[in-house]
Amino acid sequence: MDRQLKEGNGWRLGLQPNAAFSTLLGTNEWAVELTAAEFADFRRLLLQLVESITQLQDQLMAEETIACEASSDLVWLEVQGYPRQFSLSFILLNGRRAEGSWSAQSTAELVGAIQTIEVF
Repeated sequence: MDRQLKEGNGWRLGLQPNAAFSTLLGTNEWAVELTAAEFADFRRLLLQLVESITQLQDQLMAEETIACEASSDLVWLEVQGYPRQFSLSFILLNGRRAEGSWSAQSTAELVGAIQTIEVF
């Protein structure tokens, strides 16, 4: 599989399957490379959080915001905002340290890209 790079307004996502740090996550201002295991956890936890926040939307008033977090041994994630528009933050927890976040506007596009990118 070839290298893949997707980017949009305020986000970047790249995959290079055979590299030690095979995934690039970032914005226009910063980027960090993740191992395949870190990205697998990031992706799994993000999709769980999206599902959780979507399921809670019927229980919230229109003006209410929510924050949900999830973690593994490798990464911590938090989504915060409205069920249909929320920001995303993460922290790498094992070995090297890194953290980053995306605005609510960027998160929706990033989630879409993560759901459709060809994962190795």
